[in-house]
Amino acid sequence: MNIIETLAGEFNLKLSQVENTVALIDEGNTIPFIARYRKEMTGGLSDVTLRDLDERLTYLRNLDARKEEVIRLIEEQGKLTEELKEKILEAQVLQRVEDLYKPYKQKKATRASKARARGLEPLAEIFWAQELETGDIEDLARPYVDEEKEVPDPRAAISGAMDILAERISDDPELTAKVREKTRDTGLIVTEAVDPEETTVYEMYYDHQEAIKKIPNHRVLAINRGEKEKKLKVKVSVSTEDMERLLEKAVITSETSIFAELLRETAADAYKRLMAPSIERETRNLLTERAELEAVKVFAKNTEKLLMVPPVKGARIISIDPGYRTGCKVAVLNETGKLLAYTTVYPTQPKHDVAGTEATLKKLADKYRVNVIVIGNGTASRETEEVVANFIKKYKLDISYTIVNEAGASVYSASKLATEEYPDLDVTTRGAMSLGRRLQDPLAELVKIPTKSIGVGQYQHDINQGLLESALDHVVEDCVNRVGVDLNTASPSLLAHVAGINMGIAKNIVAYREEQGAFTDRKELKKVSKLGEKTFKQCAGFMRISGGNNPLDATSVHPESYKAAEAMLEKLDIDKARIAGGGASDIEERISQLYAPKEKPKRLDTRKKGLAALAELTEKKENPKKNLGKAIEKLSDELDIGAMTLKDIIEEIKKPGRDPREDAPAVVFRNDVRSFEDLKVDMEMMGTVRNVVDFGAFVDIGVKNDGLVHISEMSKKYIRHPMDAVSVGDTVKVKIINIDYEKQKIGLTMKL
Repeated sequence: MNIIETLAGEFNLKLSQVENTVALIDEGNTIPFIARYRKEMTGGLSDVTLRDLDERLTYLRNLDARKEEVIRLIEEQGKLTEELKEKILEAQVLQRVEDLYKPYKQKKATRASKARARGLEPLAEIFWAQELETGDIEDLARPYVDEEKEVPDPRAAISGAMDILAERISDDPELTAKVREKTRDTGLIVTEAVDPEETTVYEMYYDHQEAIKKIPNHRVLAINRGEKEKKLKVKVSVSTEDMERLLEKAVITSETSIFAELLRETAADAYKRLMAPSIERETRNLLTERAELEAVKVFAKNTEKLLMVPPVKGARIISIDPGYRTGCKVAVLNETGKLLAYTTVYPTQPKHDVAGTEATLKKLADKYRVNVIVIGNGTASRETEEVVANFIKKYKLDISYTIVNEAGASVYSASKLATEEYPDLDVTTRGAMSLGRRLQDPLAELVKIPTKSIGVGQYQHDINQGLLESALDHVVEDCVNRVGVDLNTASPSLLAHVAGINMGIAKNIVAYREEQGAFTDRKELKKVSKLGEKTFKQCAGFMRISGGNNPLDATSVHPESYKAAEAMLEKLDIDKARIAGGGASDIEERISQLYAPKEKPKRLDTRKKGLAALAELTEKKENPKKNLGKAIEKLSDELDIGAMTLKDIIEEIKKPGRDPREDAPAVVFRNDVRSFEDLKVDMEMMGTVRNVVDFGAFVDIGVKNDGLVHISEMSKKYIRHPMDAVSVGDTVKVKIINIDYEKQKIGLTMKL
């Protein structure tokens, strides 16, 4: 298999793109670095495509390695034929390689291996040949009777020979593939209750069956969880008769042979005893793997959206971590997230000290000029929200409030990292601080939490944890590098996700910063312990230095491109200091004026008279950015730098350090609150998407429980997945279509 050609075909890319990308990966370059700073080599491939290609590259290389190993193992047995070798080399998936290897794989003692040891293989070959149409099978088996070999009579010999053939049938790669395909095409997943009288969340699966090829991923994971918790019994159901007929048709070559009925029994035994259990396990594993991959994708996409929520600048915050018996923990933060004060209030049961809570909040709001109150969405959240909303209204304060997802806050606050950051604070105060900082800079705060604890997915604790953690690490890495980090303020947790940097080097960067003072030049990074030239190349472009010696250090322009960037500024007569002053917004106009190809003067239309012709010539103003693309290409040739890289440099100089999170939906703030009892069917309102799963999206509409927009209620057009319509953090307009007051469930529609 030519891996480069295979990847090019699968991803619809040029061979050169794939060759260059594979070479860059093999050199040890990180995906964020390749995506951002090697666009000419990859043809501008995104980080998502690059990661998919890298994953597929690993699979194909593992496939090739396994093929070589299987060929070697079979060859060592002296059983490798050219035909078999060709089949192995042509295999497109690992499953096919394993099917072809199965007959030659060393097995533990089986009924078939014991029968071979008793000398019954020649008898099995006679049965398999099916050449006799008359005679007695027992007479044929009698010569193989041997008391010493535990073959006491002809029936025992026949039975042993049948065991040999049953294993041969079950090991046949072509028959295995057919049985597997038929199982997946026609089989059912059947579930039933372990205890039908017990009330559980799995009641819909107490007597349930669904086609294997149609069962949705989220139901696969739900069924798996029910089985793991010993609430459900699960099996794969197929037509045994159909499977036996399939095998009989392949095995019996002569219906008139005296062995036809014997082979029919053998085929049935091969299926029931050997093939069915194996194929059932395979099928369940395949469904689980498919469901896990989809769940990881959903989780990763949701996590990305959560990490890329825009920071709220200038927020002076009262952050409240709600609770009942132990009260609500309060932390006051300034605009940079510095802790100014902390206390505890008791607005909820059992104390229900609303007056005391209001007095404390008023004192803190006045003293620290608070403009935002943040409330965690956990236990006692809505009760606390009601007190806060009434407090703002009562005192007519110019303060807004918002609810933030507190998933993972308790994990962080009790972690070793939190203890190192704030050794003098208790766990609850750290938790309240974390909630407030999630509003000020979600990315910087959420990277401190184990990503699977962020809580925006489905069944995240049930799926392959290695797969989940790998995918989420990639998401965090891509988000951090897309935004960039301030080298002089970033925490070790944030720095550790920069391309090429690990936690050890991140701590060394912070230690250097504390000992030597603020970084003034990116090149200083090379003085950090264990940060060598290779690491510098990977990370430097994602590090930002504001107010440093070189204004380009505050941009995403990589140091390797400084020479070209400075030459361009000189050609365009742009002072480099303008970068630090907010950027050179006129850079594209200057490039067009100097490098765009000059157009020939437009001739007057002689068919028109006098002023009419002149008006036509002058009515369209010259576009200052006309032919900008061609101008950039010409300039890139002069500077000896790729056009794609030059475009990125121009964008950075035009608007240095632009935060890509600016494009995301803004945080929704509130000043009032509604109770569940206020809700009515047909009510329309705005809400924030809190989570997206396979079957729909959960939307916060300002009451205790989020409402569900089922996938069928998301769009008037067909959508394959809820993510085709919404993402975490989106602000959406919804209408209530049903309310279950007893279970506190709300059904919503977006089809307004």
